[in-house]
Amino acid sequence: MHETRSHSIFEFDILLFFSVLLLTIVGILFIYSSGVTSTGIVFSSEYVRQIIWAGIGLLLMLTVAFTDYRVYRDVAVYLFVAMLLLLVITLLFGRVVNGARRWLGLWQFGIQPSEFAKLAFILVVAKYLDYVANGIRKLPTFVLGMLLVIPPTLLIAVQPDLGTAAVFFPLYIVMAFVAGAKASHVGFFILSGVCVLLFTLLPTYEQFVLERHSPLISVLSESGPVTILLASLVLVVLLAIIGRVVTKRRWFTAIAYGVSIPALGVAASVFVRGFLRPYHQLMRLVVFLDPSIDPRGAGWNTIQSVTAVGSGGVWGKGFLQGTQSHFQYLPQQSTDFIFSIIAEEWGFIGAFGIFILFFLILLRAVLILGYAKDAFGAYVAAGVAGMIFTHFVVNIGMAMGILPITGLPLFFLSYGGSTLWTGMIGVGLLLSVYNRKYR
Repeated sequence: MHETRSHSIFEFDILLFFSVLLLTIVGILFIYSSGVTSTGIVFSSEYVRQIIWAGIGLLLMLTVAFTDYRVYRDVAVYLFVAMLLLLVITLLFGRVVNGARRWLGLWQFGIQPSEFAKLAFILVVAKYLDYVANGIRKLPTFVLGMLLVIPPTLLIAVQPDLGTAAVFFPLYIVMAFVAGAKASHVGFFILSGVCVLLFTLLPTYEQFVLERHSPLISVLSESGPVTILLASLVLVVLLAIIGRVVTKRRWFTAIAYGVSIPALGVAASVFVRGFLRPYHQLMRLVVFLDPSIDPRGAGWNTIQSVTAVGSGGVWGKGFLQGTQSHFQYLPQQSTDFIFSIIAEEWGFIGAFGIFILFFLILLRAVLILGYAKDAFGAYVAAGVAGMIFTHFVVNIGMAMGILPITGLPLFFLSYGGSTLWTGMIGVGLLLSVYNRKYR
């Protein structure tokens, strides 16, 4: 007989809830700090709007938490299609902010559909994985699920918002792996993704960093050589497949597997470079290797962020005592670089506290994944954990200068209603799964 209990407030994950609440409060404090000048004048009311959004977000989180998460399984496809339509509408009629058409709304009010698309994506992938069950171990089923990544990624990439567009791929990989996908399949697409990134950036690296012609790199950027290279790789893969079928020897499979990775990387990199702006987008990805190559352009953000993080020392300069933020050296300091302000004013101790809170959230998410009484709930928990982890690693990495600047905000800390609500609704889904662990 299955164990059943009625859900109550006593089954609410208090640790998860208060970790999110504390991060949100810290975020409001430093959004306020980011709007104060070196003379103590408050020039921004962003913190007021963040307080309002936080209040609404908490209501959304609690509403989702006390709603049975299984109701979303029946409407997952409809939510996903609706979000795709909103992304199309955004491209056609959205408001342009900082050179990107990402917003829907009027006057000062609006939403960023690309943020909410992550939640719709998590739900539809969870439904798909639940439907195919053990079939995810088969390559065709795994690849078919991968097709769900393409529509939101392309629609968001052309806004352009490369950072958000890049989130959907790791989300699917994490969820599919939790669902039981073969490590060889997961590894193939991870390595292919690395090749896509590498082959996309190398021509820009040659142009702006090396500043000289490199025959090896030029093969990836000139139409004639890249066509020959791609055709050669495809030919090797086909011959290896034929060899495997005819001789039944496994080493032909290894050859096909190994050569397919760079082949896919070359093909996809040609496509990606076709709609990315060489300087404004690709240069931002390259410059983190050496920000000094463009210190007043693409490297400015990295240099100022690393300076802010390093200048905080162990204990920090004190709340409202930071220089990089209050002298306005940090662009987008209330959004992309909120962690830099925290590290400068609260130092290593404050930054370590942020790490601890995110660790607690991710730890609870993994435990909730194990508590889930059905596969759909487990996959949803895995997706939310993957989303929060990806944002955390990428945002902290770019603030510390060890990852390219992609414009990915930090959940619960960065300014913005859409980002905050997305994170809180995601946590609400985690709480819903936890609250029904005995059903």
